[in-house]
Amino acid sequence: MTSNAWNPVKGDLITNWAAQIDPRLPLPEYPRPQFKRRLWKNLNGLWEYAIRLKSKKWDKKTDGEILVPFPIESSLSGVKKSIKPKDKLWYRRYFTIPEEWKLKTIFLHFGAVDWHSIVWINGNKVGEHKGGYTPFKLDITDSLKDNKNELVIEVWDPTNKGRQERGKQVLRPSGVFYTAISGIWQTVWLEPVNSAHIADVKIKTNIDTKLVSFTIKVVNPKEQDEIKVEIEPNIKKTLKMTKNTNNIKLKIADPILWAPNKPYLYNTTIELERNGEIIDKVDTYFGMRKIHLMKDEEGVQRIALNNQILFQYGPLDQGYWPDGLYTAPTDDALKYDIEIAKKLGFNMIRKHIKVEPARWYHYCDKLGMLVWQDMPNGGRVVPGEVAGLVLRELLYIPIGRLRKKNQANYYVELKNMIECLYNHPSIVMWVPFNEGWGQFKTEKVVELIRKLDDTRLINNASGWMDREVGDVHDIHSYPGPKMPDIEEERAAVNGEFGGLGLEIKGHSWDIRRKWGYRKMSSNETFTERYKTLMKKLKSLIKKGLSAAVYTQITDVEGEINGLLTYDREIIKIEKNILIKIHKELLDWRI
Repeated sequence: MTSNAWNPVKGDLITNWAAQIDPRLPLPEYPRPQFKRRLWKNLNGLWEYAIRLKSKKWDKKTDGEILVPFPIESSLSGVKKSIKPKDKLWYRRYFTIPEEWKLKTIFLHFGAVDWHSIVWINGNKVGEHKGGYTPFKLDITDSLKDNKNELVIEVWDPTNKGRQERGKQVLRPSGVFYTAISGIWQTVWLEPVNSAHIADVKIKTNIDTKLVSFTIKVVNPKEQDEIKVEIEPNIKKTLKMTKNTNNIKLKIADPILWAPNKPYLYNTTIELERNGEIIDKVDTYFGMRKIHLMKDEEGVQRIALNNQILFQYGPLDQGYWPDGLYTAPTDDALKYDIEIAKKLGFNMIRKHIKVEPARWYHYCDKLGMLVWQDMPNGGRVVPGEVAGLVLRELLYIPIGRLRKKNQANYYVELKNMIECLYNHPSIVMWVPFNEGWGQFKTEKVVELIRKLDDTRLINNASGWMDREVGDVHDIHSYPGPKMPDIEEERAAVNGEFGGLGLEIKGHSWDIRRKWGYRKMSSNETFTERYKTLMKKLKSLIKKGLSAAVYTQITDVEGEINGLLTYDREIIKIEKNILIKIHKELLDWRI
């Protein structure tokens, strides 16, 4: 696109980061830091868009320009229009391939597109994808032209009228359910590779045996090819290719362990060589860490990190922005929520009902932030499993039997999420279900997760609908905190508590009705009530509580339960007070 006449749509709360956006190339950073190649091309920027009825073919006319990768419902898209289930959203832009890429295989990457996307290059359908939270790539080599290429994407997103995983997105937002997002919401980019290249690397560490193993998948290898792995500083191994997938194990003689107070990462290079020539090279990293359960001196099962019991305390983080919705305005904004949680003294974040871009997890890895990762479920609630839901939530969750299509979509998205996030040392727990939302066959789901990843803890259901499987028993309590009964095999955690609501005028979502679990009248009242909650939490730790999650890090739309305002400009409790409270909590000896 050539137009630079982009501005956020007025009327919403705008963050300070919005002023830093360059519409020629928003979010220019490399989107996949844990699997990095030198050559790539960012396709973010102003694209053409059109909204048309799903039942009709696109007429090739456009409605204007949209700033990719901000969802069309957001102010930062420059459009701010809602997509109905009867509509399709169309995107179009043109691009060229650099001359030095001409003999390469060209992949088109999408960080995330919500929900069902079909991709066309120069009129040729090159692929499609269903799933709103995980990355995908398409080989577009055979459809490319020497000069200008046309890229068209059609997207259909039924939000809560469909059977797909959609988190807290609803068409009628209110209370604890928020504005829907549709279409492209993460970076779109191009990548050239040779015909033979490294397709995937799975990294598994073991601090007890001091080993790190690499499962490396190579496309189109030849008999003479070699795989070389080099870990800084000066740990190397070369393996002759024997098949498409190769396993390399390396000893880390005196490992530096990854932990919140010392998040050490081993920078690693993986090369594919043929007759002495490097034909592919990937930069990655890993952390040596172990998350597990162990019993304390009283025989109470607790969560441990690296063979030491560690109480985990962090905020619920839903990853919404007032101007970008699902998409942070800039990379600095994306990092800020992790940085401020770290500065305030938290050592964990529960990423709630959303999967973030890869860079978010990269910053958790670098900064030393433990992550509980939710599956962004949102399927239909089975009758009889909604007893604990407040009426406001019931109004927006479709009631009915969980159908096979819902389950199939869930399994696909769950598997993709775990596979694409597997190498991040910061992630220590998977949370497949929240409060019965779309919950089904919990034992089977936990078993599947264990097969996909036996290195992390599993929280079978956060709040209310525990099925007595997995590694922790998680309850919710507002304001709380509370803890479940001590068990022999599982640790006790409080997956949500708090919810103290305080509106800060001029820094909240512009709607009449604000919502909080317990409304506070002033900053002073908020501070004193929070201190009271922390005193209760200390007593529960002594009794056997292993972790707790406070609701929440920021306000979200009409929900004013945040420690920070929605625009991230104001911390509602004085920063030094929070730091002192949290230090006393996490330093407190069991």
